Amino acid sequence: MSPSRPTPRYTVPGLSVDEGRQVIELLTLRLHALNDLALTLKHIHWNVVGPHFIAVHEMLDPQTAAVRDMADAAAERISALGGEPLGTPGALVAERTWDDYSVGRADAIAHLGALDLVYTGIIEDHREAVEKAGEIDPVTEDLLIEHLRGLEQFQWFVRAHLESNSGSLANADADTEEGAARAASPGKAATKRTQAKKTSSAEAKKTTKRAGKKTTASKRTTR
Repeated sequence: MSPSRPTPRYTVPGLSVDEGRQVIELLTLRLHALNDLALTLKHIHWNVVGPHFIAVHEMLDPQTAAVRDMADAAAERISALGGEPLGTPGALVAERTWDDYSVGRADAIAHLGALDLVYTGIIEDHREAVEKAGEIDPVTEDLLIEHLRGLEQFQWFVRAHLESNSGSLANADADTEEGAARAASPGKAATKRTQAKKTSSAEAKKTTKRAGKKTTASKRTTR
């Protein structure tokens, strides 16, 4: 469901202000999704490791730049419709309908397994938005279709690393990012949750050791 937006004071010729509001609401989540995707692509760019590092690391920068351009186009369309595009992190987090990307430092292929699911989600939502926009505003429909051309091409690039000679995808049966990462590169995926648990466990061990040292010191003093 798109975030609710006030009816604009004006909109583009040919649309009523209420129709303009509907399109603005539709575009708002698309803007959030594109901004989130650009950040996720950079996160992966910084956290890939392993033999495929350089290939994936360098593949993602052009995708990030193109997605940022898509976000810019969506934001400018919102402005043209008489709306107010919100590009702040707070607005994104408050209004998005999905969680943060969940894979941290990991093998490049593991990241691509998870990224494939990210692209599937945004492409499916974009297609739904295209259908709704087509009923109201063909210009916004055209804009979103143009986005889809790029997004689907980028997913193809990602899937080329996951596809076997028989044409099946390594992460085909996964329905979570963590599961897709593990399926794509078994034993080499590291999720943020796993990393957090390891950090918490390590801190707990340090605390225990420090407590043990203090106890020993106390005993020595007593003696």
